[in-house]
Amino acid sequence: MYQSLSAVHSTVSSLKECQTDLATGMDIVTSVALDLIEDQDGRGNSGIGEMEDLMLECAKLDREIDCFVDTVQRVTAEVTAQQQDALSSISSRVKENFTETICCLSDADLQTHQKIIAFKESIQSSSAHNQVTQESRNMEELDEDLAITQTQVNFTCPLTQEDMINPVKNKKCNHHYEEKPIKILIGTRRQQKKKCRCPVVGCGNKDVQESDLVPDHTLKRQITDQKRKNISK
Repeated sequence: MYQSLSAVHSTVSSLKECQTDLATGMDIVTSVALDLIEDQDGRGNSGIGEMEDLMLECAKLDREIDCFVDTVQRVTAEVTAQQQDALSSISSRVKENFTETICCLSDADLQTHQKIIAFKESIQSSSAHNQVTQESRNMEELDEDLAITQTQVNFTCPLTQEDMINPVKNKKCNHHYEEKPIKILIGTRRQQKKKCRCPVVGCGNKDVQESDLVPDHTLKRQITDQKRKNISK
C-alpha cells in the first residue's frame, strides 16, 4: 500500500513540475504578444485577443492542476495503516472530489491569476508606450544623454546595484527589483519572523510580499534594447 501511495505522491510532484513549465510558456506568450504590439506595420494588434485567450486557457489548466493536487493530497492523507481497503477507493474518491471542486469554479476567477494580471498590465503598458508622439521622441533625442542616465538608474536593482535582467514590479509601491534577490530577501526575513521592507530608499512599504511581485516584461524589453544600443555604439 505504501509503495502505491509513494507512486501517487511521485505523480503529484511531476504535475507540480509541469506547472513550472506552464508558467514559462505563459511568459513566452506574453513576450510574443508584446512583439505583436510593437509590429511597425500595425498588423499585430489583431492577434492580441488570441494571445489573451491562450493565456486564459493556460491559467485554467494551472488552476485545475492546483485543484487536482490539493484533492489527491487531501484524500491520501486520510489513508492510514488501519484502512487496508482505503487505497483501492482513492481513484474514485479523488475523481469525485475533483469533479465537485471544478464545478464550483468560475472562469471569471481566472482574471485574478497572477500571470493573467501580469499579461494585461504588460499589454496595457506597452500599448501606452507605443502611443508616444513623434514630437516627444524628437525631444528625447535632443536630450539623449540625460535620458540614458535616467534610464540606467531605473534599470538598476536597489538590492544588487546592478542592471536588472528579470525585473519584477511591486504592485503596492510600484518599485522594481531583480526577481531572485528580492525573493531571497523576502524568504530570509520570513525565516527571521520579520517583515521585509522595500529596499528603495525612502519607500514607506514596510511589508513586501512575494504575492505583490509581478514580472515587468515591458521593462525587461527596454533593458534589453538599451544594452543592444550601448553595444552598437
